Amino acid sequence: MINGAHVIVYSKDAEGLDAWFKDVLELPSVDVGDGWLIFALPPAEVAAHPTEEANHHELFLMCDDVHATVERLTEKGVEFSAPITDRGWGLLTSIRIPGGGEIGLYEPRHASPRWVGAAQKGSP
Repeated sequence: MINGAHVIVYSKDAEGLDAWFKDVLELPSVDVGDGWLIFALPPAEVAAHPTEEANHHELFLMCDDVHATVERLTEKGVEFSAPITDRGWGLLTSIRIPGGGEIGLYEPRHASPRWVGAAQKGSP
């Protein structure tokens, strides 16, 4: 029924953010017209969390080794707004993105439906 997700990250510097996705994160993209880029993302997962605050949504990029990823991204000029912290469910930090704002980066320590799906299909 659902075959993917389309994530929108709003920025006051959308062109800078496009360049960042392309040059820093090295995400493949397609130009859908007039220079409007849409970037591919790795497999994703979604979770519902309870809140007493106003509804909001967050974006976290996931990696296998957060320390190595932070080191590589730092070499590319990426700024981090928080130190790596151990949250139990994973190691977490925050990346400053062009135009303001942040996205999370974490190394999960919890089970992932990505792994379950791969195991069910006979992949490692």
